Amino acid sequence: MKEDRLSPFRDAHLDRTTAAHVPDTPQTRAPAYRLAFADNDFLCRDELRPVRLQLELLKPQMFLDERGIESTVVLFGGARIPDPEHKDTARTKTLAELSHFYDVARDFAHQITLRSVQSGCKENVIVTGGGPGVMEAGNRGAHDAGGISIGLNIVLPHEQAPNGYVTPELSFNFHYFAIRKMHFLMRARAICIFPGGFGTLDEMFESLTLIQTGRMERVPFLLFGRAFWERVINWDALADAGTISPSDLDLFRFVDTAEDAVQIIENWEPAPPRDSIPDR
Repeated sequence: MKEDRLSPFRDAHLDRTTAAHVPDTPQTRAPAYRLAFADNDFLCRDELRPVRLQLELLKPQMFLDERGIESTVVLFGGARIPDPEHKDTARTKTLAELSHFYDVARDFAHQITLRSVQSGCKENVIVTGGGPGVMEAGNRGAHDAGGISIGLNIVLPHEQAPNGYVTPELSFNFHYFAIRKMHFLMRARAICIFPGGFGTLDEMFESLTLIQTGRMERVPFLLFGRAFWERVINWDALADAGTISPSDLDLFRFVDTAEDAVQIIENWEPAPPRDSIPDR
């Protein structure tokens, strides 16, 4: 963190410390006496939700700005996809078969990060959800390459703790899914989707919708594993039904290897803006 600029006013940290040493009286023990910004019960009130939303937007934004990170490459994918070395622990045969995407994600993140290092780790920094599975593979590949990577964790009932490969200074935690999604996309130079479940599908379709409706500029949108994605989603049926336009199928590309994905990203030329907002 950068140093606070000089100010003629008393430092907020100092007031927090001073407040801890005031006389112990009924007045000082009362919740009303606590400094508002140091009062966790107050900050968690329903009426303070707008403030909490703003804080979750500001904190990662400020940290990333101070680190000079200008662009990212986003990896979405399943938390349950294991490292191939531990695929025997997978709960289904299909998950065990999908474990090779762990290596693909790791290799892809490694290749992207080698290029990111050349920019001083300012451009094309890998960002994941910070958890296990494909997310771990992405952060691990960046770590292998000697670069940095971002982890955007979220508080869930049963998971998740940050994986051990996220750059510690760039390991964030969120309460609000919406703000977390904003941080995934605000600097995105490319969006890469690996096989996954509800969370991955949610992130994929929300990102696609932003691009489809012109709310976000087109970037390389890569679906790793054609066989998986064509099995779980009947893309042509959506176009045939008219619920999406045939041209919407051009918003993404299928890839199966890290090399193919890197080549698309490196040779990407921005597409022209869409003439009109299509049917969603």
